[in-house]
Amino acid sequence: MRDLDEAVLTARFDDAVHVIVLAGAGEKFFCAGADIGMLNDVTPAYKYQFCLHANETLNRIEHTPKLVIAALGGHCVGGGLEIAMACDLRIARQDSGKCGVPEIALGVLPGTGGTQRLVRMVGKSRAIELMASGRLLAYDEARALGIVDDVRSAASDAQFMDDVLSYARSFCPPNKASLSVGLIKRAVQTGAEIPLESGLALERELQARLFSSADAKEGIAAFVEK
Repeated sequence: MRDLDEAVLTARFDDAVHVIVLAGAGEKFFCAGADIGMLNDVTPAYKYQFCLHANETLNRIEHTPKLVIAALGGHCVGGGLEIAMACDLRIARQDSGKCGVPEIALGVLPGTGGTQRLVRMVGKSRAIELMASGRLLAYDEARALGIVDDVRSAASDAQFMDDVLSYARSFCPPNKASLSVGLIKRAVQTGAEIPLESGLALERELQARLFSSADAKEGIAAFVEK
């Protein structure tokens, strides 16, 4: 979490970074979640601080005005799925693994944002069923439920990553105005959690920022000039 937190901050401040892609190391896992051995050894106070920092890190992913794509190659379970759900888009490699929140087997709940983000994706009853049963889903089923945005076949993990990176570049200049993409993300991520009138006010402020940008001036002028 500390490494992820630092990486997100570094990318946020780097003007050369337009889109962020999160991926696991190797083909077996995007992320297997928390180190259960660590949780067995540390104090309850440490576990609380761990969850608090995880909440802050994943909130930082949502609040960063740059699109974040999770490349799910391999299993994505527990805290791993909680990380993926904090990303804006989730692209999975077909038949590479399963995803889910199996914390019930440990006698705990998905405690780094899982109970809150999953319900916003699939609704209350489905979220309760998935968490209370702890069952794991193939990526095709996860896509049908709205947990995963796309499932792509690939002959290898390297080919899958090339595909995801090519998709990510479609949101970068010269293909898209990444400032606009990032502020669309901010309007949705924050606006979905506040009253409509407040969300509309946020939308207006972000739109005003875009209208004053070089991207919008060039885009509008190019449209008028055909």
